Amino acid sequence: MIKYNIYKSLATLLTAGLVAFTVSMPVQAEEDSAIARGGLLYDKWFAVIGADKPKNTHKAWPSSNTKKKGNATWRCKSCHGWDLRGADGAYASGSYKTGIRGLREYDGGNPADVVAAAKDSTHELGMIPDDDLADLALFVTRGQVDMTKYINPDNSVNGDAAKGAAYYNTLCAGCHGKNGEKPKDMKKSLGKVVSGNPWEGLHKILNGQPDEAMPALRALPIDIAVDTLAYTATLPKEK
Repeated sequence: MIKYNIYKSLATLLTAGLVAFTVSMPVQAEEDSAIARGGLLYDKWFAVIGADKPKNTHKAWPSSNTKKKGNATWRCKSCHGWDLRGADGAYASGSYKTGIRGLREYDGGNPADVVAAAKDSTHELGMIPDDDLADLALFVTRGQVDMTKYINPDNSVNGDAAKGAAYYNTLCAGCHGKNGEKPKDMKKSLGKVVSGNPWEGLHKILNGQPDEAMPALRALPIDIAVDTLAYTATLPKEK
């Protein structure tokens, strides 16, 4: 009986300690949906919040780039790139070449710094509501993906296209079609878009398409997104 009481007392103490430990542990809020929404805002914030498209060219857009103007120059991705590496990444050349640095330094940083930068005299994005800026800042500080691990300089993808076929056919084909020819308002086939710009493809697989009911795979393992990207790049290049 004495031994039983000792064991019972120990069990009670351990249970109480476990409960106290569990209660004291912070519960991490689900962030993936907010990060994905931040990725949509990074892509085209005015479409996400239902604002009018900016008509003028952003004052910070460099005059050396005459290929883009108007609302395109207000998109975060236009200056900092789909890979968030700016002048050091995929936008080191091409129609979006600006010479503007990326945002990799903010990875793991303080979201408040991103919000402050968005509102400063250079970016002038103070018209975006604070809740939306909070999601954008969360994406920049918590949602970055080092795309150099998955996409090579020659645009090839370090993914398993065979596995990606199953992901695409179950998750994507319903809207994009078996061969990536849908929706009709897409000017280019999905295969052509992704093979030419896999960085954009990975961004949108992870976060979705602004103002469209496209699912975001942000909460799933990154390998699923990369394998899906690898398969999508093999789809027909013509509609």
